[in-house]
Amino acid sequence: MTEPALPASLFDTRPPDTNPAAALPMDPRDGIATAITGEYSSVKSLVSGSLTSTVATVALPAVASTLLMTLFATVDAFWVGTRIGPRGLAAVSTSIFWVWMLISCAEMVSVGLTAVAARRHGERRHDAAARAVGDAMFLAVALAVVLGALGIANLDSLFGIMHTPREVTVLGERYLGTYLLGAPLIFGFFAVDAAFRAAGDTRTPFLLLLGCVLAALALDPVLILGLGPAPRLGIAGAAVATIFTRSVAFVFGVVILMRRKMVRFGAPVMATVRAIVRVGLPTAVTGVVFSNIYVFLTRTTTKFGTPALAALGVGHRVESWSYMIGIGFGAAAAAIVGQCLGAKQVDRAARAAWIATAFAMSLGLLAAIGEYTLASTLGGIFTNDPLVIAESARYLRIGAISTMFAGAELVLEGALGGAGDTLPPMITSTTLTVLRIPLAAWAATRWGTSGIWWTISLTALGRGVAMMALWKWGRWKRVRWATTPA
Repeated sequence: MTEPALPASLFDTRPPDTNPAAALPMDPRDGIATAITGEYSSVKSLVSGSLTSTVATVALPAVASTLLMTLFATVDAFWVGTRIGPRGLAAVSTSIFWVWMLISCAEMVSVGLTAVAARRHGERRHDAAARAVGDAMFLAVALAVVLGALGIANLDSLFGIMHTPREVTVLGERYLGTYLLGAPLIFGFFAVDAAFRAAGDTRTPFLLLLGCVLAALALDPVLILGLGPAPRLGIAGAAVATIFTRSVAFVFGVVILMRRKMVRFGAPVMATVRAIVRVGLPTAVTGVVFSNIYVFLTRTTTKFGTPALAALGVGHRVESWSYMIGIGFGAAAAAIVGQCLGAKQVDRAARAAWIATAFAMSLGLLAAIGEYTLASTLGGIFTNDPLVIAESARYLRIGAISTMFAGAELVLEGALGGAGDTLPPMITSTTLTVLRIPLAAWAATRWGTSGIWWTISLTALGRGVAMMALWKWGRWKRVRWATTPA
């Protein structure tokens, strides 16, 4: 079947003048306008009302959702570190770099769908947004099946590249192999989450995750330790509990989207798929490169033994709290920017991103102070090994320098994604991250693990400053990209 021709107006970042957004009603109680259009009554317009209130209202549930996932990951690391030991913690720490790579591909769908669907909601073309959601889900699940199968077939090679000790490799393969089996459902949740966020609804995915995370928190020790009638799965049980969290949320999320008529399934429209991939691909490339860089950094870190590998994992677990706050505000910024551009409100989009950045950086400053002053205490949560605790504390004190700027990086990267301008942040972030390989190798020979930790911290700070410069530059206001036909 021949694909329908795309009208020229669909290649602009803003809708035609005949499609104003001024008619959208506003609810003065929360500063967010609700577009009442029949079955799409749950779609919230983000193009009017107080910007500070809008950012806060959309961001807080998104932040809460990301922190829920971080809470589970932290508790998961606690059980692995205290019951399986430093080798188990190192196994999860090294596995997570491949998990990041997998998740980066899921974020390609998430970022692309957010930009496309938010733009359609901003133009009040809700049915077109629903069809984009259906196509994105198909793409997400199909992509996960392929990547999961490739990963399972090459587990030995994935750990061989990192030169991990054999005892760490055995545990890592067990954890990562189990995780890869659940990849299709995990990818599916990314599409569900983006569908709600693009519609201005961050509360529903939060409630979905709340129930699932609470259940998974109880399930984690049961499966790891084999409590009651459950089998003792060890480190594989940690992966099963992780899969459970997003898988159940995905299933229930699809049901809710269908009831609200916010998703339409059918034969995939390639124009939609191409638009999602075109916007989201640079973000995926950034994440894949980032993960590969850590694979090579792990090779450098491995030279200093298992305590250094475990400390790298502990540091990431602690940093993930402030990191996820930035992700939450970035998700809100992406939705607001996308809808505002769809409604032709460029100035509002620009201000929204800066307000979200200010929120994230303020919280990041508090997190940095906590990381620095409580470094040893935080390291002791995950292990009782004094060598791991000491190395973790060193990592956290050095990493605290860049924690505040992580918020700026993540929020503005999300905002640029909402605008469909993902290529410049990819180039900038990738360049700074790639520099970690030679810099870490050089610094490690002179200052040991401290040299590695300083390399990670300073390049992270540089990415935050670079994203602020990109947003200020304003290229995103002029970018053109193809979207879906109505």
